[in-house]
Amino acid sequence: MRILAADDQPLVLSAIKQSLKDTDFELHFAKNGKEAMEKFEALHPDLVIVDLNMPGKNGFDVLQHIRDSKAETTPVMVMSGEDDEAVKVRAFNAGADEYIQKPVGLSELRIRTQKMLKQPISSAAYNDDSKASQVIQKSMVGVVIPCYNEETRLNTDTFKKFVDSNLGYHLCFVNDGSKDNTLQVLQKLSKGREEYISVYDCAQNGGKAEAVRQGVLHMVKDPQLNYIGYLDADLSTNFQDFDDLVQTISDSDFQIVGGSRISRMGADITKAGSRAIISKTINLMIRNILGMSFQDTQCGAKVMTREVAEKMFQEKFKTSWLFDVEIFLRMKNYYGAEKAQKLICEQPLKRWVHEDGSKLSMKDSIKIIMQLLKITFSKK
Repeated sequence: MRILAADDQPLVLSAIKQSLKDTDFELHFAKNGKEAMEKFEALHPDLVIVDLNMPGKNGFDVLQHIRDSKAETTPVMVMSGEDDEAVKVRAFNAGADEYIQKPVGLSELRIRTQKMLKQPISSAAYNDDSKASQVIQKSMVGVVIPCYNEETRLNTDTFKKFVDSNLGYHLCFVNDGSKDNTLQVLQKLSKGREEYISVYDCAQNGGKAEAVRQGVLHMVKDPQLNYIGYLDADLSTNFQDFDDLVQTISDSDFQIVGGSRISRMGADITKAGSRAIISKTINLMIRNILGMSFQDTQCGAKVMTREVAEKMFQEKFKTSWLFDVEIFLRMKNYYGAEKAQKLICEQPLKRWVHEDGSKLSMKDSIKIIMQLLKITFSKK
């Protein structure tokens, strides 16, 4: 039996393929509505799986085309991140037979597909533990992870486990001119997972700010990504907290959502005593420079819309470690202080740990203060 799946995000199509790879179904894919209509006429599929939000001809156009054709009884399954009841009603009124809302697990997708085609539900759909934990995300997210001499610190198993389970993420590791074997470790990590893990190699060390900037600009070129963020390689902020940031931005009008390491009830926020004092001093200086009441600009976990990423990362940053402050200043200059404050969200983390081996020393803290002074005298 033939299945035609249409979605403008390759990560979603790859997940559908993974969900149904061990079945006898003949799978065909379309990357937009126009191509879906053409392949529908050529293939006469037994089932169509279609996303609603595609450029040009969208999912509703595809539904109308199918229902207006001679094969108007072909079952259609809509798989979309839209959770508005009015959208769902419109889809059913347009002729959808089933509506699956993202995020959705691969096992559920497989079972629903088999039921729609009146096929036996294979035991693999129930017993495959690997698929049970795999989820097609609501939004596609690119995550930039800067790396400098991380050969012995990278927890590669954690990164593999995350992308294998969360099929809407693409991790872009930026090798910032490492002098050890970091590049080789990253290349090995991405092997066999190229759709979900890539390596951007900078021949020379340019510092964290430039590594993140290069990675973000690289990710912006991928049109399937709804959001782009960055995360420290030591995972002091874990993936669960980062995914919470993504959920917040996807369900709101915020343009940037950043983690905040403010201690609160129920959170595991660990810092060395001297580091905590220095952090409070630096944060006070930053709030005065910004003129906006953010508590923690320097947490290395943030996610933003692709539009903001494209606008705020074009120019090089003036400082090596305080590019987060510069991003907020650019938001302030572009949108005005009042609007920028509303577009940026600080979200308390449930866990943050200062990992052993961090390269930030007391001497570096003095450098940070000097960089803050540089920003103060150079801001518009």
